[in-house]
Amino acid sequence: MFRRKLSALEYHNPTGFDCKDETEFRNFIVWLEDQKIRHYKIEDRGNLRNIPSSDWPKYFEKYLQDVNCPFSVQERPESVDWLLGLAVRFEYGDNVEKYRNCKPATEANDAQKSADPLINLDINNPDFKAGVSALANLLKIQRHDDYLVMLKAIRILIQERLNPDAIAKASQAKEGLPVALDKHLLGFDTGDASLNEAARILRLLHIEELRDLQTKINEAIVAVQAIIADPKTDHRLGKVGR
Repeated sequence: MFRRKLSALEYHNPTGFDCKDETEFRNFIVWLEDQKIRHYKIEDRGNLRNIPSSDWPKYFEKYLQDVNCPFSVQERPESVDWLLGLAVRFEYGDNVEKYRNCKPATEANDAQKSADPLINLDINNPDFKAGVSALANLLKIQRHDDYLVMLKAIRILIQERLNPDAIAKASQAKEGLPVALDKHLLGFDTGDASLNEAARILRLLHIEELRDLQTKINEAIVAVQAIIADPKTDHRLGKVGR
């Protein structure tokens, strides 16, 4: 969930960063303060740099208070995301001319933005996150750390399952075809003609359920492929500021 911001800040391991790894997390905070945020004077960073110290969580809590972070030590992912956002703003402030002289987006990129309205959304907006979560709960869609991915899954579900044609088709009563039970081999004999016939019916119903299950599996695979096959780019790079 931090990959794009870490890449923007040129962190050495943007794809493999794990904030749950205590040692990696502490080293990351030191790197972020030393290289990007620089809120403390160099001589005042000793406590943060004392990574093995058992008192390090207290120093980190004070650091969050000093930079006016709205999240606590217990809210680690949220505080990391907030600090990354702060670092990105400072990075822009230190390189205003560099980003000011960036070439304008190409026509292809403009066309892509027009074709995909999701690309212009502010995915960090609390109202956006709350709305996506509410929709996901209503439609019983699996939660994901990336709210944009969740929104794309919602869009796919609505387009494929909740369009007028799909709703009309689902509302239609299914009429079965007559089946000659005596032409279907049971594979065993219960010794009772009535039981044999009931067993044939149950077997045919089971086969129908398996076919429906396979269809749903295929639909799920297609939906997942539609999401993971769409590489994401950070369209906001170079456009954020202090």
